[in-house]
Amino acid sequence: MLLTIILGPILGAFAVPLLSKLGFKPAHIAVALGAVVFLLSVYLLTAAGNGTAFVWRFEMPLGFGPHFELDMLSGFMACCVSFLSLIIIFYSTGYIHDADYETEYYTFVILFLGSMLGLVFSFNLIWTFVFWEVTAVCSWKLVGFFRKDADKKKAVKTFLITVFGALFMLMGIIAVYFSNGTVDLSLLKGAHVPAIACLLFIIGMFSKSAILPFSTWLPDAGVAPSPVTALLHAAVLVKIGVYVFARVFYTIHCDPALMQGVAFVAGLSSLVAGGAAIRETNIKRIIAYSTISQLGFIFLALSTGSAAGLIAGMLFIMIHGIAKGGLFLCAGIIEHKTHTKDITMMGGLWKVMPWTGTAFALCALSVAGIPPLSGFFSKFMVFKSALIPGYGFIFFMFLVAACFTAVYLLRTFHLVFLGAPQHEWAAGDGSFQTVFSVTLLGVMALAAAFLISFPVGYLVRAAAQMGVL
Repeated sequence: MLLTIILGPILGAFAVPLLSKLGFKPAHIAVALGAVVFLLSVYLLTAAGNGTAFVWRFEMPLGFGPHFELDMLSGFMACCVSFLSLIIIFYSTGYIHDADYETEYYTFVILFLGSMLGLVFSFNLIWTFVFWEVTAVCSWKLVGFFRKDADKKKAVKTFLITVFGALFMLMGIIAVYFSNGTVDLSLLKGAHVPAIACLLFIIGMFSKSAILPFSTWLPDAGVAPSPVTALLHAAVLVKIGVYVFARVFYTIHCDPALMQGVAFVAGLSSLVAGGAAIRETNIKRIIAYSTISQLGFIFLALSTGSAAGLIAGMLFIMIHGIAKGGLFLCAGIIEHKTHTKDITMMGGLWKVMPWTGTAFALCALSVAGIPPLSGFFSKFMVFKSALIPGYGFIFFMFLVAACFTAVYLLRTFHLVFLGAPQHEWAAGDGSFQTVFSVTLLGVMALAAAFLISFPVGYLVRAAAQMGVL
């Protein structure tokens, strides 16, 4: 099962261009692969919850063989990733149809999904690094999808920053190997590793999750098609850093002072990104800055090293993915309607795009943490987990960042949907696929609040399984 869910999309990515030559539509192939992967992830999530353990190893010299393992944490993350990826792929069928390089687009989206799942289930740090780098190649191709010179430069920037950070993480993996004789996380449980190795890991994770000083690539990645930005910002790429952070630092011992430093840098990143979002007028860059800011909250929770922090951080990953994915997909519909990304050139769209406007409002309120939306509960749990000695000033930084979030999202909603119309807009939200996708995510941002006990209960058991509860 583990090999199927990982190799299925990876091999499927190579099958997309071949089958398209035989007359099959690449969009249909991608949707079918995404649906199969999601169903498999639900099965694995259920199996993990029932106490079933799946392990697959292949022995290689020096202990560098692949080791994939299902536990409750990896099952939870795989389900989040595969669900959001499926929604984004379905949205793409109404957003990118008959476009240049359509086959290439779906090839790299599916490869992205497979490499992310390989990373989620990998318990060998070398193979975690391999899948980490495959996602960098996919993001490079997808960010530069439109082939404009400026787009290609920003795609290269995305690739270079994330790969540069990954090289630091590779050095950290090497340091762990020489100090502990293994890179297998199942053998590193409770191990003490050199502080320099921990620092090198953190640099790599910060680069992938766009935390200062590596955050500049994420807003620039907004030149990609909207479903790509949703994939990068909400479902896959930026969540790699925080997931691997949880997996590694809830396995090995690390200096608490270093973890407090992580929280401080994350808080500073959240403040700076929130301030930039308030000043920005490009709708996709506003949402991108919001992603940077919200990722800081996940690092805040996970840096505490507590069970409460793990539960809050993973819950935040799920709820933020739903809401932020919805915002980016809404932005794609809005851009198609208005032919601009400048929110000051929009206005009055609520009357002509009621479904998109409602979905945007629900997702924005969730990201801002306004009750009774689901984002309120995840953000509240993050703050509660950070009520520990030594985190006083950091806690205050994140309170200010949370206020910034409400300001820039409400400002964006007002200018886009409620402000004076800058043009005469034709009525209509868009294609069925795009409207259905954003409506579903908007409804889920609200409905998840009433079902919050289910993921929380699952994550409590996951924390107990990892030995931190």
